[in-house]
Amino acid sequence: MDTFSRTLGGSGIEVSALGFGCWAIGGEWQDLDGQPLGWGRVDDEESVRAVRRALDLGVTFFDTADAYGTGHSERVLARALGKHRDDVVIATKWGNVFDERTKTLTGSDDSPEHARRALTASLARLGTDRVDLYQLHIADADPERAAELRDTCEEFVREGLVRAYAWSTDDPARARVFAEGAHCAAVQHRCNVLQDAPELLTLCEELGLASINRSPLAMGLLGGGYGTGRRAPAPGDIRSAPPAWLPGFGAGGGADPEWTARVDALRSVLTSGGRTPAQGALAWLWARSPRTVPIPGFRTVAQAEENAGALALGPLSAGELAQAEAILGRT
Repeated sequence: MDTFSRTLGGSGIEVSALGFGCWAIGGEWQDLDGQPLGWGRVDDEESVRAVRRALDLGVTFFDTADAYGTGHSERVLARALGKHRDDVVIATKWGNVFDERTKTLTGSDDSPEHARRALTASLARLGTDRVDLYQLHIADADPERAAELRDTCEEFVREGLVRAYAWSTDDPARARVFAEGAHCAAVQHRCNVLQDAPELLTLCEELGLASINRSPLAMGLLGGGYGTGRRAPAPGDIRSAPPAWLPGFGAGGGADPEWTARVDALRSVLTSGGRTPAQGALAWLWARSPRTVPIPGFRTVAQAEENAGALALGPLSAGELAQAEAILGRT
């Protein structure tokens, strides 16, 4: 596996070393209490242009979920890809239950029956006959139930509906449950320079899995947009009313000063070689492990160009990686 491409586990599926996460382009949605779960309003036309620009710049991996925008992200991605569907690798997720009409997350369903219903619906929204990587989206699902779902995914593979599968979880023990399946190719988990995941990265190395990194820019904190005097997220953005599982943001969506201080301390390392802070954060992930595939979010063509531009600059050097670790006190 070189700097510019990765293989998803033992699946033989090759992807660009950078994927694009499609949570943000799903637009606004919420839970039953009105808590925003999206990233605010989006312009679908701009989203389509951004996906197509990413394709032009060599990005071949797009990660979405049925719940993002309660189906809207999958629909927008399908429209943007159009005739290029066979040129890319599509990952989506299942496990959440939602109401498309009200754009509301209503719960979750860990039954094998729901997995099949959800897959059928995702295939329709994506306008395709198979999902390249199908991922369980219930991070804390019961491991015994997850073993059933792993077997269900093997059925999907045999039927040609899915090429490989994974679990989106930050728990190494749970990830191991799915990894027992012959066609498990990856683990999707949180990882960035501020929130390292050594146990999961070791697991991926041990088991030959791809490490798909969500929150590679720490929900925007590593993108250079949350320094002193920066505007807080708008209403409808999950960061404007951060839930307990979203660290780094205070009430009203402002950046936590301790997190901002760490970002500032890292700035000179991350911007080495002419990189932007976001490109440096992606470069840190590539230097951290040869199995990492970061999937930063995007909403605009400019963001797509900046993120994709990291591919040409490659990973941080071993010295720069060590310098970043020293700054964070992890050596």
